[in-house]
Amino acid sequence: MKATGSSFPLVEQADRIAELAGQRAEKAEAARTPDPEVIDALVAAGAARHFVPTSFGGSGGTFTQLKRAAVTIGARCPATAWCAVVAALMTRTAHHLPPEGQQRVWAGGPDTLIAGGVTPNGTATALEGGWSLSGSWPAVSFAERAQWILLAATPQGTDGGGRHICLVPATHVRVDRTWDAVGMQATGSHTVSVQQAFVPDTMTFPAALLTEPAGPDGRTVPLPAVNTFLFCLPMLGAAHGALRLWRQLTAARLRRHPRAYDPVLAHYGDVFARGSSEIDAAELLLDRIAHHIDTAPALTPTDVARNQRDCAFAAELLLRAVDRLMPASGTSGHSTGSDLQRLWRDLHTAGSHATLQFGPAAAQYTQAELTHAR
Repeated sequence: MKATGSSFPLVEQADRIAELAGQRAEKAEAARTPDPEVIDALVAAGAARHFVPTSFGGSGGTFTQLKRAAVTIGARCPATAWCAVVAALMTRTAHHLPPEGQQRVWAGGPDTLIAGGVTPNGTATALEGGWSLSGSWPAVSFAERAQWILLAATPQGTDGGGRHICLVPATHVRVDRTWDAVGMQATGSHTVSVQQAFVPDTMTFPAALLTEPAGPDGRTVPLPAVNTFLFCLPMLGAAHGALRLWRQLTAARLRRHPRAYDPVLAHYGDVFARGSSEIDAAELLLDRIAHHIDTAPALTPTDVARNQRDCAFAAELLLRAVDRLMPASGTSGHSTGSDLQRLWRDLHTAGSHATLQFGPAAAQYTQAELTHAR
């Protein structure tokens, strides 16, 4: 039975984690890696175990619950919210391992922190009982904090077959500190490299399992239906946080100079009303997606394409909203010490993810709808 409501630990502790992450954000940005105490707090609250199978002590969490927690955390530190959703996503992905592999990953309990990505930047050569894995994978979030790294590779020396997903212990990889993006600095999304690491068959599975068979809860919820949604959640949190900070800055300015600002009240009203409406609209789209993922018996290819379309559109709305706020925030909002400009930077870096671009999402949605039109 799934945990429900506010009694879910990750939801209950989201405010506390958000406060801690906000306090440590400047330090984490400077270090280009998540603050260890913040990561410990996320894991303790259940971010890693959110989608772990209940047979291994997992939480049985829902996407709606994860959305609530991630948005709360993201309002203070989108980078921490990003780490939370990626941790949950990687856990869900690892459930496709053979039973022996699952037992190894969660032998010490359900709070194993898994980093990684599913872009096939490596090669895997078939050996007896496993694979020899080599390659270099950029932008692996919280790579320096994880215990396992999930990596996608293209098999070599075989007569066909698609990509494979491999799980390797973090001690088997090298982390090159390459992450220098203008935003999301505290995710520590550095480059992971592996050279001829042996990965037993029990720690691999075909990548096709991510898009075809049933997910961890026995329902058909393919990865493309959920990954774009999860990437939107830190952006939604950032937009909520930016709106709150903008309100505080603007209200303080108007209190200090009530007469001088009379001529621009109409402008502020337009910025505030349009920006808040765009954020509300994006959240309504994401709430619909979360509810559908949590309740639908199965997600069709058209459902997946619609989710990706709505997520890309929601991302556009969130970027547009915060881009309205920034020019009207004054020098205070653009100060290098301002939380507002940090949220703005994080939002834009998250929004640059390839899966959140509206053009490709629109094309896939149109193709899916017209292909299945009656």
